[in-house]
Amino acid sequence: MEKLCGIVEGIIYENPANGYTVCDVSSEGKLYTLTGCMPGLSEGERLEAYGEWKNHPEYGEQFNVRMFERMMPQSEDEIEMYLGSGILPYVGKSTARKIVEKFGKDALDVIELDPDRLIEIKGITKAKATEIYKRFVEQIGLKKIVVFFQKYGVSPNLAIKAYRTFGENIVALVRENPFVLTAIDGFTFKTCDQIAQHMEIPKNFLPRIYAGLKSILMNSAYLNGHTFLPKTMLVGQAKMFLEVENEQIEDAVSVLAMQGDVVIERMDEFDAVYLRLFYDAERSVALRLREMSGMIYEVERTCLDEMISVAEGESEIILADAQRTAIDAAMRNTATVITGGPGTGKTTIINTIIRIMEAQGKKIALAAPTGRAAKRMTEVTGVEAKTIHRLLENMPGSDGAQVCFAKNEQNKLDCDILIVDEMSMVDILLMHHLLLALPQKTRLIMVGDADQLPAVGAGNVLRDIIESDSIECIKLTEIFRQAKESMIVVNAHRINKGNMPYCNDADNDFFMVNCQDVDCLCETIADLCETRIPKAYGVDSISQIQVLTPTRKSQIGVQNLNEILQKRLNPPKLKGAEKMSGGCVFRVGDKVMQNKNNYNLEWTRGDSEKGMGVFNGDVGFVTDINYLAKNMTVTYDDEKAVKYEFDFLEELELAYAVTVHKSQGSEFDVVIMPMFDTHRLLMTRNLLYTAITRAKKLVILVGKEEILKKFVSNDNIQPRYSGLKEKMVIR
Repeated sequence: MEKLCGIVEGIIYENPANGYTVCDVSSEGKLYTLTGCMPGLSEGERLEAYGEWKNHPEYGEQFNVRMFERMMPQSEDEIEMYLGSGILPYVGKSTARKIVEKFGKDALDVIELDPDRLIEIKGITKAKATEIYKRFVEQIGLKKIVVFFQKYGVSPNLAIKAYRTFGENIVALVRENPFVLTAIDGFTFKTCDQIAQHMEIPKNFLPRIYAGLKSILMNSAYLNGHTFLPKTMLVGQAKMFLEVENEQIEDAVSVLAMQGDVVIERMDEFDAVYLRLFYDAERSVALRLREMSGMIYEVERTCLDEMISVAEGESEIILADAQRTAIDAAMRNTATVITGGPGTGKTTIINTIIRIMEAQGKKIALAAPTGRAAKRMTEVTGVEAKTIHRLLENMPGSDGAQVCFAKNEQNKLDCDILIVDEMSMVDILLMHHLLLALPQKTRLIMVGDADQLPAVGAGNVLRDIIESDSIECIKLTEIFRQAKESMIVVNAHRINKGNMPYCNDADNDFFMVNCQDVDCLCETIADLCETRIPKAYGVDSISQIQVLTPTRKSQIGVQNLNEILQKRLNPPKLKGAEKMSGGCVFRVGDKVMQNKNNYNLEWTRGDSEKGMGVFNGDVGFVTDINYLAKNMTVTYDDEKAVKYEFDFLEELELAYAVTVHKSQGSEFDVVIMPMFDTHRLLMTRNLLYTAITRAKKLVILVGKEEILKKFVSNDNIQPRYSGLKEKMVIR
């Protein structure tokens, strides 16, 4: 390999996803073009690169980099260019010039060894000087570790995480066993396996098999919602995935069980293999719900009837028999489920229960799984509702990837009755933490729609509770007169029964636009969002219209539709701020969604309120992009403002279009959904039902009628492996 040393004069192209970079480097008075994996490069940096010269047919001679190392700049001009590249927070070109004018060639030594002197520069406060120092020292200290990881395609951000987790010995640890990295959020098994392959570690390396098995179980939980896998299925998947023999896999499962990493439980017809995390949660939830099912409150019939009558008079309503039955059950039981589709009176029941309990001087808490669902619950009840995470006072766990709660077994919630809405969205881990914090005699009322899609996380909590017959469940089926006026409600129930929806009544709220090819479909959706719906209904094209789609990929998928809609609804502006990350461009005004739970993110609301945690599916708007501070601000629906460092923007994605799964718990004025060929497992009745029940005012389906018929006729529900139902049944 040849060697080339020089200074980065400009970045021509950079792909943040894989670190591929094209840049101009000056060396000995000449300018050369370098290409290759050089993540996080900045103008002004001095490089020592190793590689080969190649002749590109269009761009001419280029130096193809195989390995490189950053060298610190030496002359005053180099230092000024380096500092002015934006590599450090709060240091732009003008500030870089002032620093070099003040300290000359000693500027970098001052930043590293005596950073307090930076406050001698106008505009740099003590706090800013500290941030500049931290970032600079981190870059120097991590240089060797970043270089070690970069040859395996690992981003500098992940290299920094590894360093912070394992310390300076990380390189030695990885050389001995690269699968130790799977303990770090962001290091997938695939990444670790690629490192192992580079190191020529054999496929039957035991830590590899252990890590691979745990990866299969974890992915089955977070991608498919399973709390366990049958052992034969796990072994079969592992054989294909790891390319090792069955005997080695079965031995590894036994070792993991002995170590306590997994639990093997005998079901009726097979052995179930759980990750310990999910087994403990499922067992805990089942035991507590069984205990609650045996705790009954004595309620005098006449007294309850009188309380209901008073509540009816105050609300100017007359309850149906099923609603009275639900209220009676909620008063008598420690745990009750109330389930039904849209328009069946669930909100009326909740409001009546609140009035009765308030009249008795009881403390009431309301909660929902998402910020939007909690906000809607507050609006319809007049009582503050919180997300379950906020109710339990979430805070980061010791490893930052998991969560712990201030409200727990030792510090219980302070309420006599807890009503949880949108229960279909609650996964087994969240249910576990909620029940741990629930006082012994507190009534729990679980409200939801069992016909919607199950939670994004692992488990099938609501459906399992209902099917166990261990908890009294009131199923509401009657659609009330006012709800019948909405075709959205009527069609939701028709679809749920396998009937085609009524469409295109000019005076109603449910339409279908015919499009026979996908290009026409995408263009129609863009036109509807940009002009036709805002003009006809007076709604905002970004905040009040939501495109829901079954899939992430393909032309009708999230990625393609977001690209089209962003161009139409929030195009580039001459002086508008924007930032590229991972192939996605973010602009001020964009609608965005958090795509993973992050318990370390700090949010602020107003001038004084602060908290931690932003969660998978939270939707907000980009309100500021600060190049100097190297961060982007997103303000969420509940007015929480979160500053994302540029290095962590991969946790965000555009949300003009989102999957139906990610829309659960939300309501939108207008829902638009494409009706076009996609994977048959996604073309299901309950997915369509979930999508249209997200709309408050208007539903528009765009595409082919035969595809709509496929959705309606397909009542297959993807099975979830979950043992909660079995554990709740008293044998």
